[in-house]
Amino acid sequence: MADAESTFAAGGPIDLVATLAPLAHATPDPCLRFRSGEVWRATRTPDGPATERLTAARGRISVEAWGPGAAWAVAHASELAGVHVDGAFVAPDPLLRELRRREPGVRIPRSRAVLEALIPAVLEQKVPGEEARQAYRRLVWTLGEHAPRPPGAPALAVPPPPARLMATPYQVFHRFGIERRRAETIRRAASYAGRLEEAVEMEPARARQRLMALPGVGEWTAAEVAVTALGDLDAVSVGDYHLPHVVAYALAGEPRGDDERMLELLEPYRPHRALAIRLLLRAGLGPGRRGARMPLNKQLGF
Repeated sequence: MADAESTFAAGGPIDLVATLAPLAHATPDPCLRFRSGEVWRATRTPDGPATERLTAARGRISVEAWGPGAAWAVAHASELAGVHVDGAFVAPDPLLRELRRREPGVRIPRSRAVLEALIPAVLEQKVPGEEARQAYRRLVWTLGEHAPRPPGAPALAVPPPPARLMATPYQVFHRFGIERRRAETIRRAASYAGRLEEAVEMEPARARQRLMALPGVGEWTAAEVAVTALGDLDAVSVGDYHLPHVVAYALAGEPRGDDERMLELLEPYRPHRALAIRLLLRAGLGPGRRGARMPLNKQLGF
């Protein structure tokens, strides 16, 4: 029996796996597991560790949770599932309208776990993706703890608490493949964890400013955290190596792009630019490595 459980209306089509996929930062992720028709997630709530299981059927979402933080996890499960995202997204062009028609259940999640989102974002700064994923797995399994779980549930880990991150010397981070600069950013973030978590209740622009006040956290990192932890529907990860090319190709047929061009093309999608980006990335649209791919209308079957 779960320590806490509830059901609530999905508020429209919902794809839990697609919605929560951005919370995964490794394969497999130590804190998240996708099974047929369900999502398992371990997190550290203000009340303590919790493991939650979400399922969706017939327009409703069910959540069960275990551990000291079970009641908190259940109380905020609707935000995690993106129920705060309404149906106001209207694409001004046929491409995004078609992508939205194909995936009406994609939402922007709101995990309310700022430090948990910030750690993998820092690890992903300017390093190959697989290197960052391995570092994240090692960090969580070594410094975190086994998540509470019922019989038959997947074995997950709860991310380490701020105090443990602060007390961990650099040499330990080095064993995970994390150099001093990123290690110190993580330790510094842990020391200000309370102030960072306050960003959840702030207006989006102020929340990103709060995050960027921390040395080592720039516009890209703040936006990555804002989308998943704060549910910021309009955050754009300026400074990403690949994203400007994806947006320029998908929305203008241009093989290359920069941040300025990306922001120009995304402007009509305010205040839902983050959702527009999610749909483009899920569609796999982008320039080929040696020239443009087939025309967009053929890719989408127009």
